[in-house]
Amino acid sequence: MKTLNHFARNVYSQFGEDGILEVILSKFPETNCWCVEFGAWDGRLMSNTCHLIQSKNYRAVLIEADSRKFKELAANYSGNRSVTTVCALVDWQDHKLDDILASTEIPRDFDLLCIDVDGNDYHIWAATHLYSPKVVCIEFNPTVATGIEFVQKAKAGISQGASITSMVALGKDKGYELVAATRNNAIFVAEKYLRLFELVDNRPEALRIDSAWVTQIFWGMDGKLFMAGNETMPWHGISIRRLIREIPRSLLGFPVAMPWWKRKAFAAWKKLFRLEAKMRCHRLKPLDR
Repeated sequence: MKTLNHFARNVYSQFGEDGILEVILSKFPETNCWCVEFGAWDGRLMSNTCHLIQSKNYRAVLIEADSRKFKELAANYSGNRSVTTVCALVDWQDHKLDDILASTEIPRDFDLLCIDVDGNDYHIWAATHLYSPKVVCIEFNPTVATGIEFVQKAKAGISQGASITSMVALGKDKGYELVAATRNNAIFVAEKYLRLFELVDNRPEALRIDSAWVTQIFWGMDGKLFMAGNETMPWHGISIRRLIREIPRSLLGFPVAMPWWKRKAFAAWKKLFRLEAKMRCHRLKPLDR
């Protein structure tokens, strides 16, 4: 199946979003040429809206919470009357996107919303009700394998994100359908526009073709650990193998086939391991929906 990733192209974006979004927007029968992006950073670096503003005459509301980066953002668009820059924190409680946009002239059905806050993206989108953009481009955690439901707690200061599978579930609840996925952005359109893209299968399993940052771990029957895919924490540059405690080579073996002395040694090691793991291990719980 040919996907929209075929049109991936970077002007300012990071993983081809510029080209994909341009094609998506070109398919709509009507557009109003308005977009919103937060955190917008300086408005150029890895921006998913800068190309539209500069080349497609889009009007925009660009929001950035960091005061230092906001100064760069404001300077980059100084004199551009089509762009409104806002220094504000967007959250899901006291500083909702609905409230921030209400002070601007942007229409309720603007064309494109880009959400990139490295953590609470899911909760912020969930709390947006008054505005219904045609397209939503939202960051997901690219290290989580497709099919796993994961959403971080709605809490300031946490940067864990949400899985693409959970983002798709939220999108459906809000009346949106997935049409494309880059390495770390899921792109949705309002449900009524899905037919324009003639997708045979729009499940994330079909549209997510870049899983370069996903780590797969499995075990031999003797306890040997095997790892496939990404072996380095993408944002921290630390080897994942260094974070995993393996069974000592001398104790590897299929338990029921071990001699008695080896089973006894393994049981002692296992007891010590459990005590250590209890202190530092976090168990992934199913998402409460």
